[in-house]
Amino acid sequence: MTQIIAVHSFRGGTGKSNLIANIAATLTLKGQRVGIVDTDIQSPGIHIIFGLKEDKIQLALNDYLWGRCDIRDAAYDVTDALIAEQGNRGSVKGSLYLIPSSIKATEIAKVLREGYDVVRLNDGFQELIRSLKLDYLLIDTHPGLNEETLVSIGISNLLLIILRPDSQDFQGTAVTVDVARKLKATKMLLVINKALPTLNFADLQQQVENIYNVSVAGILPLSEDMVQLASKGVFCLRYSGHSMSQTIKDITEQIAGLVVSQ
Repeated sequence: MTQIIAVHSFRGGTGKSNLIANIAATLTLKGQRVGIVDTDIQSPGIHIIFGLKEDKIQLALNDYLWGRCDIRDAAYDVTDALIAEQGNRGSVKGSLYLIPSSIKATEIAKVLREGYDVVRLNDGFQELIRSLKLDYLLIDTHPGLNEETLVSIGISNLLLIILRPDSQDFQGTAVTVDVARKLKATKMLLVINKALPTLNFADLQQQVENIYNVSVAGILPLSEDMVQLASKGVFCLRYSGHSMSQTIKDITEQIAGLVVSQ
């Protein structure tokens, strides 16, 4: 059974897309067939991490939402990007597909002006799962709460919420958790990102878990190496021995264990 994971943050700038890319890459290395849908249509960007250039994106999620193509036509096999990072084809046992959103200004403006049919979006998720025979579908949501986000949360097997140790993030995450519980999202995990290395991570984890009554899957520090990479690749592949890469692997294992146990 395909596991659908909605990955969300209440505010932008949390590092959501980078974490999704790293989780997806980790699952793919383990032999899974993984799909990522960039539903952050107003501010897309995850395609950059996989080296998918603008001139290579002939069709995007937008085209499917407005009836111009089947969603399968907007799926790009980015497994080769992982192979290039690894330098060894044999080390990548699974497959990774990305459905990007358009980065054309006219297409983004159309979304902002006219919106789109979220029911069709849900239908597209199901068609992707069937046509690509996916083990995991990761949904990169738009920050905040809108109709698309509510649909993604409602159909997911797991909601992964990313936040920074920041008062505004704490307040917004409380709203997200409350809404998710009203939508009967029983499986949730939190990831704290961009935490100052000088913080006591154990105390921070306990504090956050007490606030939301949701488990923290991992805490990722604010990293100079991540900043220097500047989304020009998948961190856990470029820095496989880094402590952050190990934390990402631990988070991925918790995600896999939690969705399988339901």
